[in-house]
Amino acid sequence: MTHATIHPVWVRIIHWINAAAVIVMCLSGWQVYNASPIFKAIWFPASITLGGWLGGALLWHFAVMWILAANFVAYMVLGISTGRLRKKFFPIGIRAIASDLIAALRGKLSHDDLSGYNAVQKFAYLVVIADIALLVLSGLAIWKPVQLPILRTLMGGFDNARIVHFVAMGVLVGFFSIHVVMVALVPRSLLTMIRGR
Repeated sequence: MTHATIHPVWVRIIHWINAAAVIVMCLSGWQVYNASPIFKAIWFPASITLGGWLGGALLWHFAVMWILAANFVAYMVLGISTGRLRKKFFPIGIRAIASDLIAALRGKLSHDDLSGYNAVQKFAYLVVIADIALLVLSGLAIWKPVQLPILRTLMGGFDNARIVHFVAMGVLVGFFSIHVVMVALVPRSLLTMIRGR
């Protein structure tokens, strides 16, 4: 008996590259943040940072940002050209999101069919797609504020771009954390992202 493929090879490769890139970007980004904190009450312990010092962290951050950005572009191009984005994430509506969220909070959301996403998953994935785009754009505005004045202005200036970048990182870490918890609750979903079915 053959099983239908849930996640094609390209989705699985992009997923795992993305996971590794996000981890490195966060760990190195926290080291960069510590060098000039935006919020004085928020500080990241050295044990969860990468790079050892500002220069080392920036090297990691700048190296991996290209991987994250290229991976994101590849995902969007392949997702749109194959129709996967449209098939997997649309249609979506407020009522469906609310209904599935209530069912999830009550522990009554079915996970029998892993080939389709419920409305909460669709919404979460669409938010994280937009969030990664915002992370890349705000990161570029911080990295090259003089060379990219329009982008810097759209972000509300250099200092505001740092806040946007930090908040977008927080959203991504929140998504990542919930994603890991959900995988722990539904371990079959991890297998589909490894073997495709």
